[in-house]
Amino acid sequence: MEEAEREHPRRGRLRVVFAAIVVALVVAATFLPVKDYADKLLTWIDGLGFWGPAIVIAIYIVACVFMLPGSILTLGAGFLFGVLRGTAVVSAGSVLGACAAFWVGRTVAREWIGGKVAGNPKFAAVDEAVGGQGFKMVLLTRLSPIFPFNLLNYAFGLTKVRFRDYLLASWVGMLPGTVMYVYIGSAFKSLAEVTAQREKSALEYVFFWGGLVVAVAVAVFVTRVARRALREAAPQLDAPDQSSS
Repeated sequence: MEEAEREHPRRGRLRVVFAAIVVALVVAATFLPVKDYADKLLTWIDGLGFWGPAIVIAIYIVACVFMLPGSILTLGAGFLFGVLRGTAVVSAGSVLGACAAFWVGRTVAREWIGGKVAGNPKFAAVDEAVGGQGFKMVLLTRLSPIFPFNLLNYAFGLTKVRFRDYLLASWVGMLPGTVMYVYIGSAFKSLAEVTAQREKSALEYVFFWGGLVVAVAVAVFVTRVARRALREAAPQLDAPDQSSS
């Protein structure tokens, strides 16, 4: 009993510190030139050589925990490292970051996240379905997000999904979107390099735009298939749309 009483104030202080950091980062992202900082950061990472991928992974973890957008990092990884290496780097960073946020949501930030999703019919439907099919629900919500990515990481910490299922399903479910964004970043780098050297040929334009269309089309197709499967697994997800119309 005494140990529980000592632990409660400690967790309370951790929640206060966490909330203060989140507020500070949100304010900074709102009023500071984040895009310019991101461009400078990517330039710095490009000069780190061997340590560049490790730094991107570490930054991605921090971004996930503090709910900062990772799209610029994902595009930047494709620009810096190419499709294969960039996908590996982003996949590692996003999965580790999602797992870190999951554990924060399951522990020190549990009450705060609970307040954010309280009364949300979509979360209630997912929470109910997770009880019997955790891996499937995590996979489908990664492929067809019904919550913002960063909030979803925390929200799953409130459910009964096993961590092993959460980790594996998150990794598989985030791959299509990761590949698409990394490809876009890599393709723009290739196009920029060609433009700097000489006039682009018609075939190079075809490969660039054709590859871009294919990458986006595959991601959209997978998302739609996942959305249908998600609604079959949790029919209650249709309820908010009906009520709002």
